[in-house]
Amino acid sequence: METPVNMETEAGTIEPVLDAPGSPSGDEQHTPLLALYGLRLFGKPPPFTRRQWRVFGIAATAGFFDNYDRALLSLALKQIQQGLGIAEARLGAMLSSIRLGYLLSLMVTPFADVFGRRRLLLYTIVGYTIFTGLSALAPSQAYFVTCQIFARALAGAEGTVALVILTEEVAAGVRGWAVGYLGALIAVGYGLAAGVFAFVNVIPFGWRGLFAIALVPLVLIVPLRRALPESQRFEREKLAGVRPTNVLQPLAALFRSYPGRLSMLTSVQFLAQMGGNSAGAFLPKYLQEAHHWRPGQVSSLFIFAGALGILGNIVAGRMSDRVGRRTLGGAFLFLAPVFAMLVFTTGSNWVILFWILQLFFDTASGTILSAYSAELFPTAYRSTAGSALTVAGTTGGALGLFFEGILYGVTGSHWIAIRYLTVFWMLSPIIVFTFFPETAGRELEEISPDEAVAASSAVIL
Repeated sequence: METPVNMETEAGTIEPVLDAPGSPSGDEQHTPLLALYGLRLFGKPPPFTRRQWRVFGIAATAGFFDNYDRALLSLALKQIQQGLGIAEARLGAMLSSIRLGYLLSLMVTPFADVFGRRRLLLYTIVGYTIFTGLSALAPSQAYFVTCQIFARALAGAEGTVALVILTEEVAAGVRGWAVGYLGALIAVGYGLAAGVFAFVNVIPFGWRGLFAIALVPLVLIVPLRRALPESQRFEREKLAGVRPTNVLQPLAALFRSYPGRLSMLTSVQFLAQMGGNSAGAFLPKYLQEAHHWRPGQVSSLFIFAGALGILGNIVAGRMSDRVGRRTLGGAFLFLAPVFAMLVFTTGSNWVILFWILQLFFDTASGTILSAYSAELFPTAYRSTAGSALTVAGTTGGALGLFFEGILYGVTGSHWIAIRYLTVFWMLSPIIVFTFFPETAGRELEEISPDEAVAASSAVIL
């Protein structure tokens, strides 16, 4: 039986009256001109207040550059391999080692549940940006992998905390819409990486110059520090004396309170990443070697065709608010690996259509899993829960890359190895259809109540 965790409360504390999270808070709905006109490509923006737009804009900016950083490793894999003299048979192991950096995010993210979402978000933006920039100076494979591991650890924490802040601020009826819209804008960072990758052979220092561009977010820290508000839900628990008092408390509570939810969510993410991570990591290399594409052609695919594929974020977000998360999530999780297998099977230009559809369903399912990760756990350890999902995906993805290396040794082909791995991806929708609850349209406190909050309220009454 799953029972909510009991957090220690401060005696005699009177819970302050705060505006309900997701409510207008005295700030009428407002759509900035940038969102009204500049973002129409992504459809009608969610009905946010000024405060919510600030939170959304900062979360999207941080995620945009994070996605740019991560995209470079995949896009420039062939060039990095040549520049650092990495053997073909060691590519899978190298990518697996780098991805394991996300495991370290579980040691960082709990600080957001103790000291606040805002502070940790700013620190992690600085950290992952610096380590990505240092990757440009790598004299060896070991140095490059080390920098990338630390960059992944901080980027994983940043992505989790940004999602949590947004989820805690917006209204229940548009939560999926907001998460999907955020995912679409973040994905544009991949498009930027694809655009500059087209010039990898002419830009100064080649792939190293691309990684140096990642230092740009450092100039944004001062304005972000002034504009980013703290989550209202976190402030309410802080003032009520209900928040965790040390970083071990949310970790312990996570495993003790909702073990069933934690197991089903992490299992789905583990299987999906185990089966799908290799497909994403090797796609640019596959197009250049199996289809004989030039870097410019790869960039064009990611920019123009990718723009269609990432609309899966918005479609999934809006539809899941209306139809429900479970049905759509399971369907999208099944269709994504089907088209991934077709991508690495065809030898014709059908690869373009297959990849668009794979990306569409992959981003759509990712949006729904992201919403679930924030909805299924209480405020007191919501950031830690999101990090646990990242760890599960990281472990699955790293194991998938490890098996890809083994299968490559057996089959002699990266592409055949990737097709075998998609079988694990196809198992994930079974868990969604069988065990996941429906959360669309429900308030976070209704989905995942925390007895500590209820207890503190009872004392006041």
